[in-house]
Amino acid sequence: MDKPLRVIISGGGTGGHIFPAISIAGALRELRPDTEILFVGAENRMEMQRVPAAGYEIKGLPVAGFDRKHLLKNISVLWKLMKSRRMARRIIKDFKPDVAVGVGGYASGPTLNVAAKMGIPTLIQEQNSYAGVTNKLLAKSAKRICVAYEGMERFFPAEKILLTGNPVRQALLDCKLSRADAIIKLGFDPVLPVILIVGGSLGARTINESVLSHLKLIGESRVQIVWQTGGYYFEEIKRQLSELTCPPNLKVTDFINHMDEAYRAADLVISRAGASSISELCLLGKASILVPSPNVAEDHQTKNAKALSDRGAAIFVSDADAREQLLPLAITTAKDINALKQISEQAKAMALPDSARIIAEEVIKLVQ
Repeated sequence: MDKPLRVIISGGGTGGHIFPAISIAGALRELRPDTEILFVGAENRMEMQRVPAAGYEIKGLPVAGFDRKHLLKNISVLWKLMKSRRMARRIIKDFKPDVAVGVGGYASGPTLNVAAKMGIPTLIQEQNSYAGVTNKLLAKSAKRICVAYEGMERFFPAEKILLTGNPVRQALLDCKLSRADAIIKLGFDPVLPVILIVGGSLGARTINESVLSHLKLIGESRVQIVWQTGGYYFEEIKRQLSELTCPPNLKVTDFINHMDEAYRAADLVISRAGASSISELCLLGKASILVPSPNVAEDHQTKNAKALSDRGAAIFVSDADAREQLLPLAITTAKDINALKQISEQAKAMALPDSARIIAEEVIKLVQ
C-alpha cells in the first residue's frame, strides 16, 4: 500500500476504554508510521481530554446512554443518537477512513454502525467477559471481533473472534525501579508488605468506606497501605481523617501519577474489576482482591472478577460484603507469602501480552 493508512478509533467514557484505544493507536503508528488516526468520542466525557493529551485529534458526538430507570428521559437520548449518527456520517465522509475500530463506550455505537453501512470494514474490541449490548449489535456487521476472554462464542459469531487480550498502558510494563526502591520512594519500609488500593479513575465509595471503618486495624497491622481515594472523594476523606487520625502506615492520595511504581511496590492490590484493571494485574502478575462495582451494565465486573477468582488468579469480595470483610482479609492475605505467590502465578498465567500489536495487525489486514 502506497497511500497512508487512515483509521478511525471510536469509544471511551472511562479509562478502561480510553487506555486500550490509545495503546492500539500507538501500535498502529509503530507498525505503520504513516498511519493517520482520528478518534471519535462522546462530548463531555473523559476521552475529550485524555486523547488530545496523548497527541491525537478527537471529534465529539452528543451521544448518551439509555436511562433504564426513567424511560421518559430517553426521548432526549434518542434525539442525541440520531444527531450523533448524522455527525458521524459527516466525520467519516470528511476523513475517509480505510477502517473503523470500536473499543466500547457510547460513541462507538453510532460511529461503527454508520461506518459499516458506508462499506468501511470495522473491528470491535470487547474488553469484558460478558459482552455489552452495543458490541453485540455491532458484531453483526463487524469483520473482526477481538476479545479478552475465552468462551465469547456465546455472544459473537465464532468465525469472527480472535483472542487478543486487552491492551494496557505500556508505561506500566517499563518501570525501572526494583520493588525495594519503589517502596522507599513511597516513604515506606521495604521489609514490610505493601497493599495498593485503587478504586478506578473516580474512586470507589464502598472501598473507601471500608478503609475508613478499619483505621485502628490498619494502624496495628504492620502492613503499609497506599490508598488512592479518587478525586471525587478526596476532600471529604481528608476532612474525616483529620478528625479520626490517620495511621502513619496509611498513605492517602487522590490520584497516583506514577502507577508503574505503585504497582511495582505492591504485594497485593485492591481494585474494582474493570477489564483494563484486570488485564494490567494479570500482565504484571499481581495478587489482587477484586471488588466489582454493582453500578455497571449487565453486572459485567462481577463476571470479570469471577473469571479470575474461579481460577485462583484473584480473590473475590462482593461490594455488599466489602465494608466489613475487605480490609481484614487484605491485611491477612498481604502477610501470607505463599498465598500471594499462588495468586500471582495464576494471574500471570492468564495474561495475554502484545494485545495492542496483535489488534493493530488485524486492523491492517482488514485494509489489505
